[in-house]
Amino acid sequence: MIRVAVIGTGGISEAHLKAYTSLGDRCKVVALCDISPEKAEALKQKYNLDCEIFTDTEEIASHNEVDLVSVCTPPYMHAELAIACLNGGKHVLVEKPMASSLEECDRMLEAAERSQRILSVVSQNRFYNPIMKLKHVLDSGLLGKVVHAQADSFWWRGHVYYDLWWRGTWEKEGGGCTLNHAVHHIDMLQWLMGMPDRLQAVTSNTSHDNAEVEDLSIAVLSYGNGALAQITSSVVHHGEEQQLVFQTEKAKVSAPWDVYASVSRSNGFPERDPGMEQRIEEIYREYPEIPYTGHTGQIDDVLKAIENQSLTVLADGHEGRKTLELITAIYEAALTGRQVQLPL
Repeated sequence: MIRVAVIGTGGISEAHLKAYTSLGDRCKVVALCDISPEKAEALKQKYNLDCEIFTDTEEIASHNEVDLVSVCTPPYMHAELAIACLNGGKHVLVEKPMASSLEECDRMLEAAERSQRILSVVSQNRFYNPIMKLKHVLDSGLLGKVVHAQADSFWWRGHVYYDLWWRGTWEKEGGGCTLNHAVHHIDMLQWLMGMPDRLQAVTSNTSHDNAEVEDLSIAVLSYGNGALAQITSSVVHHGEEQQLVFQTEKAKVSAPWDVYASVSRSNGFPERDPGMEQRIEEIYREYPEIPYTGHTGQIDDVLKAIENQSLTVLADGHEGRKTLELITAIYEAALTGRQVQLPL
């Protein structure tokens, strides 16, 4: 049985606890850690846990009866805690974003390599059937190359959202909606399409004067094969519609799932191609449903790796760093007003 500790017992920790407690006797939560022990105690009771409660993170890092640590703290603490736990011989699953800087990411990766322990970065949206199936379709080769991609990470947050002491600050949260909301769509985009060669971006704070950071950003990405992509990150969009759309040489596919294929008439104008759409639908449906989704899917992936004495997970630290590199490039382009080349 894999023994688990959770550091940070705020709202996101419940996604981890629900996952751990739903996976049977494969794992057991043996420790909760928070600077507010009453919060940890409340979760202990809510999830009927037989665990210790700590307020000192160093005790978790050095605990002899902990195998895996979920880091569920605000972003500015991710690197320090992950490194300490890796150095203590623990596997680590760290919430998004991986860290506040690429330098911190590199130190985390060094600690994982040195300790030969798993470092996984929460990318729970990869672990949903529509995204897995979409990747299978894109990787099949049937559609040809992607020529344009669109990532709409549309959220809405009221003014009071940024009244929480650590939110909306460069020092504690590390950034605004690009880093802390669109991180999921940016992660999925780079996983599905790869990293661009260069990008341009603009950011703005339109509606939250109690935050130092942006509440809206737009980035245009350029790829070596001529493809373009655009990312809109927002916490000012009513309705919160979110989507990933890929226009390829042969068809459009998207999440939420939709497919539309066109073929040329003799004069160059389009008509629908139902045969191509049917072949795409068949490839989409042939990919098997995954047994667990979201956080539970990712935690299942990490547990399988530990059980098999493997360091290979779908969303490892290198993947987390790619996503943060893309976000960092968006900030650099917006702040300097210049096109940014990748890798940084």
